[in-house]
Amino acid sequence: MKLSTRRILFKIALVVLPWLSVIFLGRNNIRRYSFAGFVIIIFEIINHKIGQKKKWWTFYGRKNNFLINELPFSIGPYMPLSMWILKFTYGNFKKFLLANVLFDGVFAFVIMDLLKKIKIIRLNKLNKLQFFVYIFYKAFILYGAQWFAENRRYYFRLLR
Repeated sequence: MKLSTRRILFKIALVVLPWLSVIFLGRNNIRRYSFAGFVIIIFEIINHKIGQKKKWWTFYGRKNNFLINELPFSIGPYMPLSMWILKFTYGNFKKFLLANVLFDGVFAFVIMDLLKKIKIIRLNKLNKLQFFVYIFYKAFILYGAQWFAENRRYYFRLLR
């Protein structure tokens, strides 16, 4: 199989497989956590555009093609994984932070090496620790978005 075909299949799997897991979240959990998930996807797309412009990473193959390179990473694992993390940890901030440190740490320090080895992406202007901070700080935005979603009725009543 050609390298470009493997990259395309990898990126399709990167989008499809995490979204298949959402089936097991349950309808109520999907409704409850989808707002925070959408917020994190929008924020991630903006961050990817900044990272692309500043050349923090390089994708092998087609250079500077956001739809083929960065977008699958934005819409694939971020929202489903965020919803799963919120399902199991929301309400316990320490547990939430620990889960994010574990997932983001594995991604930054282990999976990025694998992605470099199979010629998908490599870091340019960020080292692994900087990349970890780049993905970890979004956990606070995710938790804040969920907190807002859970408490918005109270705050909108105050505005009346």
